[in-house]
Amino acid sequence: MEIVTRIPRMRLLAPRLKRDGKKLALIPTMSALHEGHASLIRRAQILADVVVVSIFFNPIHFQVGDEFEVPTRDLARDAELVANKGVDVLFAPNVDEIYPEDFLTFVTTDVLDCRLCGANQPNYFRGVTTIINKLINIVQPHFTLVGQKDAQQSIIIRRMVRDLSMDTEVVICPTVRGPDGLVISSRNALLNPAERRAALALYRGLRRAQELVEREGERNAAALIDAVRETLATEPLVRPEYVALVDLERLAPLAAIADDAEALLAVAAQVGRARLTDNIILSGRAE
Repeated sequence: MEIVTRIPRMRLLAPRLKRDGKKLALIPTMSALHEGHASLIRRAQILADVVVVSIFFNPIHFQVGDEFEVPTRDLARDAELVANKGVDVLFAPNVDEIYPEDFLTFVTTDVLDCRLCGANQPNYFRGVTTIINKLINIVQPHFTLVGQKDAQQSIIIRRMVRDLSMDTEVVICPTVRGPDGLVISSRNALLNPAERRAALALYRGLRRAQELVEREGERNAAALIDAVRETLATEPLVRPEYVALVDLERLAPLAAIADDAEALLAVAAQVGRARLTDNIILSGRAE
């Protein structure tokens, strides 16, 4: 595995690989790698000849007071993990390499930035689209892989790539969960045992709503959202931020799931020091 820390080297390496007929896949990460990232690597190895994992802690994601969202960066650990998984290139630039002192240009996706998680995290998704845009421009991958776990982020990246006619295919991969159903995330490390048990209410609530759709034909957004909120209310350690049913293109609130469409049911909550999110896609199509 080659470790690349400079943009000029990555710009030389990627075109050379493509001239040799290799297909490239990019997996952008912010460090603290786990089984969820490993699942993206396995998918990328099916799609492409060369897998590039980027590790970059993106400072423009965060606002003052977001310290508990910041992942612990351990490049040596992460490099060992991805090497053991058969990754071909680790692209790990430092902050000054990506954002020089005179950096002025940012990418936004208009209303998508300020919905759901963006409502309480100004500029967060501006940070997402800016860094992903830069990484795609540097690596020039055929495929860019992201996880359904971060549904809003995935939808925003896909929209940016489409709107800006970027030459990469965004592949959204399934959420990876632990045996208890909790989403695998670096934020789980912030949970003590009691908080972890309480956090399972997020997925229980989503599953309860899914059962209402699949078994009882429920389509009304208010009923589905109430089902999630009632489940969250059984856990005093869970402090809900939002529960929302939205469409999969513009993240706009829905009154109901259309009979011929899918919708995203998303939840965010504070559990101890960790801000957790989860989601599920619900289908109104008859089986």
